[in-house]
Amino acid sequence: MALYRKYRPSTFAEVVGQEHVTEPLSTALDSGRINHAYLFSGPRGCGKTSSARILARSLNCVKGPTSTPCGVCDSCVALAPGGPGSLDVTELDAASHNGVEDMRELRDRAFYAPAESRYRVFIIDEAHMITPQGFNALLKIVEEPPEHLIFIFATTEPEKLLATIRSRTHNYPFRLLTPPAMKGLLQSVIAGEGTPVEDEVYPLVVRAGGGSPRDSLSILDQLLAGAGPEGITYQRALALLGVTDTALIDRAVEALGVHDQAGLFGVVNDVIDAGYDPRRFAMDLLDRFRDLLVVRAAPDAFERGLVDAPAGQQEVLREQAEALGEATLTRCAALVNEGLLQMRGATAPRLLLEILCARMALPAAGMTVEALAQRVEALERGTGQGSTTGSAIVTSGNGEVRKRYQRPSERRREEAEQPTHEQPQPDDLPADEDDGSSVIAMAKQAREIMDRRRAQHRGAEVSKPAEAPAPSTGATLGADNWGTFLDAVKAADLSAWIALRDARVEEEQPDADTVRVRHHTGALANFVNSRDNAQVYARAAQQVVGREITIRANGVRNRAHPSAQESARQMEAQPEPEPQPQPEPQPEPQPQPQPEPEPQPQPPA
Repeated sequence: MALYRKYRPSTFAEVVGQEHVTEPLSTALDSGRINHAYLFSGPRGCGKTSSARILARSLNCVKGPTSTPCGVCDSCVALAPGGPGSLDVTELDAASHNGVEDMRELRDRAFYAPAESRYRVFIIDEAHMITPQGFNALLKIVEEPPEHLIFIFATTEPEKLLATIRSRTHNYPFRLLTPPAMKGLLQSVIAGEGTPVEDEVYPLVVRAGGGSPRDSLSILDQLLAGAGPEGITYQRALALLGVTDTALIDRAVEALGVHDQAGLFGVVNDVIDAGYDPRRFAMDLLDRFRDLLVVRAAPDAFERGLVDAPAGQQEVLREQAEALGEATLTRCAALVNEGLLQMRGATAPRLLLEILCARMALPAAGMTVEALAQRVEALERGTGQGSTTGSAIVTSGNGEVRKRYQRPSERRREEAEQPTHEQPQPDDLPADEDDGSSVIAMAKQAREIMDRRRAQHRGAEVSKPAEAPAPSTGATLGADNWGTFLDAVKAADLSAWIALRDARVEEEQPDADTVRVRHHTGALANFVNSRDNAQVYARAAQQVVGREITIRANGVRNRAHPSAQESARQMEAQPEPEPQPQPEPQPEPQPQPQPEPEPQPQPPA
C-alpha cells in the first residue's frame, strides 16, 4: 500500500499542519453547531478529502457528533482509512460526473433518509469541475436541504464554484505545510517504516514535495522502494530525484563570490557531464540564491525555520551570504529567473546557461540599477571588479592563484610598461591613491536611476490636458477654424488626417451642412469621400462646431501638387536678374611666323 494511503489520518488530531481548520471544526462538532454544507479549499494533496472523511466519521459516530470518534462502532469502522465504506456516505468525483444528469441523480438520492447512520453525507471532490447547468440543478437542494443531509465540497479552485452555492457553505481554506512540519511528518513515517535515512535526504524530499504531504509521501515511497541495505543515502536520492548535487551549487556560488569566470564555466561543464538538466541546475541555483538572501536578511533563519538545511551546511550558507552581498544576490537571482523563462523549450539549453553565467559574473555588462548597485557594493567592500579580460592575477578564497585571459594588445602594453630593474618589495610599493571618485560617480549614477524608478513607481502627477473650447452651436467650418478641425481629425484617425491635410477649402459653399474642398488628385479625393473617413470628419466637426458636417472633396485632373504650385508661383514672383555688361572683345593675337628648319645633310650613299 502506498504511504499516503497507509498513513492517512483517521481523526482531526492526526492531521498535520492544518490546525487553523481542525480546531474550529472540532469546536463546532463538540458544541453541536452543524452546518448543512462545507467547502474545503486549498492546494492539491494537503488533506481536503481526508478531512472530509474524518468529518463524516465524526458526524455519524454513535457517540457523536464529536471531534474524537470512538473508532469501534460500525460507522467508525466502516469509515476508517482502508475501511469498506458506508451506504450513507457517498464520494463523488466531479471531474468525471459533472453534468446536469449526474447532479439530478444525486439530488434524487439525497432526499432518501440514511439507512443506518445519523446523517447522509455527500463528499463532492473536484467540485470546481461541475458545469453551470449542474450547479443550477443542485442549487435548490443546497439552499434548503433535508435535516439529514450534509454536503462537503472539496476543490482547488473555489472561485469557480457558483456564487450562490459558495455563499451557503462554511469555507475552510487548507494550506501547504511548512518545511519543519513536513520534516516532522516524514520522520514519523520513516520511524514507522524502520528504514535508515541520511539527514541530507530530508531537505531534498521537502523541497521536491513543494509543501504537499501527499506528494512528499509519494516521493519518500519511491526512495524507500529503491533503498538498499544501507537505507536511503544522499547520492541515491540525488540520482532518483534528479536534483543537482549540492557540491556543484556550492562551487558555482563560490566562483561568483571571487569573480572566477573560468571556475563558473567549469561548473557548467561538470553539470552537463554528470547528466543534469541545465534548467534544473538553474532552478536549484535560484533556490540557493533565495536561501542566501534570507540568511543575510535574517541571521536566525535556520532557527526560525525560514531556511531548511542540514546542520553541516548552515555555516557554509552563512559564509556564502556574507561573501556575495545583497546586491549581487539580488541581481543574480533576477538574472536566473529571467534565464529560466528563456530556457523553457530551448534547443540549446547549455548555451543559454553559459550566457547566463557570463552575465552573472560580469556586472559591468549591464547598466541596470541592480548591476550598478553590485558594482558599488564590490568597490565599497574593496574587492575590485574591473574587466574580465584584463591581465590581473586573481586569488580565490583558498589562496589559489589563477590568471585571467589577456588581450594581446594589453599584454604588449603591460610588457612595455614593466621596468627592467628589480621589482620593489611589497613593503616598498606605494599605497593606493584612489580618492573614491569612481565610487562616488557610480553611486550618483545609480542613485539617479533609482530616483527615476521610484518616481515612476509612485506615479508622477500628470498634468491634465487643457480643456477644448466649447463648440459654438450653429457655426460652420471655415478658414478661421479649419486648423482646429484638422487637429481633431488627427487625434481621431491619422489616415483620415493625412488624406485631408493637403486639401483646400473652396471659397463658395453651397450650404452650411456641407464643406467642399479641392484636392490635387482624384484618388485622394475619393479616399476623403469614403464612408469611414466621412464618419471621422463628421465626429471631428461635432467637436469643433457642435454639429456634424459633411466633407466633400473634388479632384483636379492634371494639376500639380499644391506645394509644387506654390514653388512655381514663388519662382515667377522673383524679379529677373539684370543683364550683366558684356566685356569688350579683345583683339586676337596674330600668330608669329615660325623659322623654317635648316636642311639636314644627307648621309653618303
